[in-house]
Formats: sequence, structure tokens, C-alpha cells
Amino acid sequence: MDPSNPLQQLLLRGLGTTSLMADRLRSVTQAWVSSGRLDPAQASALVDDVLASLRGENPELERQTERQLERNLDQLLQDVGLARQREVDELRGRIDRLEQALRQLRTAGSTGGGAGSGETSGGSQHGSGGEGIPA
Repeated sequence: MDPSNPLQQLLLRGLGTTSLMADRLRSVTQAWVSSGRLDPAQASALVDDVLASLRGENPELERQTERQLERNLDQLLQDVGLARQREVDELRGRIDRLEQALRQLRTAGSTGGGAGSGETSGGSQHGSGGEGIPA
């Protein structure tokens, strides 16, 4: 082990803290069993559940944590004014559909217009809101 490596030091401290906490939990539950406040089977189940949660073996806790993290990330990105990748992808898809609709309008305008087929403002009749062009 390298004493100058802060990551190793942090990992070892975390393992030591977890080990101490597990020992303390076992002693507390044993005291509760001795005093009659807790059944031995319940004490064992409690210790196992807590240790499983500490090891990350609790799927429900993981799902709750993941949902909370997603909400916090969404809020942070919104506060900063950044878009998530799925939002960018949705906008790209919408841009692609709008460009395709514009090409279709231009093609329809150039094939049926005769003298008016050279208009450059043909798309402005739909207004600036893009009415008539599918979203």
C-alpha cells in the first residue's frame, strides 16, 4: 500500500468505518436481545439487512437513490440552462422533420408554380410559428 495515494487511504478508511459500524451494530443488537427488546432472529435479520444495504445489495434502495439522483441532475441542468442528451436528441429529430417538411414544400412549390416558382419567401406564408409544419 502506498501511503501517498489518497484514493487507497480513502478506501481503507471506508472499509474500516464499515467494519466498525458492523461490529457496533452487532453489539447493540446483542444488547437488545439480552434485555428482551429484540428477538434473536429479528436481530440477525436486522444486522443482515443493514450490512446488505451498506454493501449496495439493496435493490430498492438503489432504485430510490437512482431516482433521487436523476431528479437532482435534472434540476441542476435546468438551473444551469443545459439540456440532457435525450432532449438534444428529441430536438434533432424535430429539426430533421421540419427540414424534410420544408424540402417537400419547396419541391411542391417549384413543380406547380410556373412563374412564381422562383420565390424565396414561399415558406413565410406559414408565419414565424411554423404552423402547418408537423412537429
